Amino acid sequence: MQYRTLGRTGVQISSLALGAMNFGQIGRTSQEEATAIVDAALESGINVIDTADRYSDGESEEMVGKAIAGRRDDIVLATKAAMPMGDERNHRGSSRRWLVTALDDSLRRLGVDHVDLYQIHRWDPSTGDEETLSALTDLQRAGKIRYFGSSTFPAHRIVQAQWAAREHHLSRYVTEQPSYSILQRGIETHVLPVTEEYGLGVLVWSPLASGWLSGAIREGRSITTSRSTFMPDRFDLTLPANRARLDAVEQLAKVADEAGLTMIQLALGFVTAHPAVTGALIGPRTLDHLHAQLAAADTVLSADVLDAIDAIVAPGTDLAPHEKYDTPPALLDPSLRRR
Repeated sequence: MQYRTLGRTGVQISSLALGAMNFGQIGRTSQEEATAIVDAALESGINVIDTADRYSDGESEEMVGKAIAGRRDDIVLATKAAMPMGDERNHRGSSRRWLVTALDDSLRRLGVDHVDLYQIHRWDPSTGDEETLSALTDLQRAGKIRYFGSSTFPAHRIVQAQWAAREHHLSRYVTEQPSYSILQRGIETHVLPVTEEYGLGVLVWSPLASGWLSGAIREGRSITTSRSTFMPDRFDLTLPANRARLDAVEQLAKVADEAGLTMIQLALGFVTAHPAVTGALIGPRTLDHLHAQLAAADTVLSADVLDAIDAIVAPGTDLAPHEKYDTPPALLDPSLRRR
């Protein structure tokens, strides 16, 4: 396992981090299975566990809490808030009112008195940066969080938040958690240059592109991955973006074979090769998934392999741009584009 410094925090983290989104209802993973995955991950050298209040409506946090009981101090524990938790209109977002409540709820579910990294799951356009950063700074000073970060923020919002922290003499985001894979390289254009400029740690999610890069999806095979059962549109091969992804996967499979690598090793080795990336979040649903992904822990891709990947998916390119999660609200809501 490789270890890297998380931004400018001085905290050493493993280059692979355990994401717990599949714990509970989403991944149909039981407590026994979740604990076994955590045990094996920690034994392998992984020292980061990332979850969120949104994952299975808090069930993931509860399962992580039970799995780490008695060894919390050996783990860099991260969770997130801001996504809707129920139908109540104020049980979401990044207002002070909600973050204070959401963090207490997360600490209770996790069974701990603090988290190491508290992340705003998505940018909340209805809440000002000063409001959010002030609340997070107070929670940090209260000892409930050690650091805080953003997740899936567009580049201009990362810059704006850094400016707001300086302007109002508040603590700042020290990490960003964006989506990044061989098939979704758009963050190389704006987000990663910004995180490098401000010295942010970067924990990337979906490095296997929702299973497209797992080796299970190939030409001529039925797509039966867990993700395809509840996101069928993302795997419908009649759609041009999905056909483009499959074409790329077939070419990437040849590159992996020639390099003596699995598709998972190629995919994880690619994202962790970028100098702006601190670590990659893996989200195994089973122990077999975990072991297949741990095989990439020490993978270092040669320049020839990286050049071959660039020739298949050009740097800065998203093969499925409609699946971006940092789209400005005005592009999604016509009323925001009209006076």
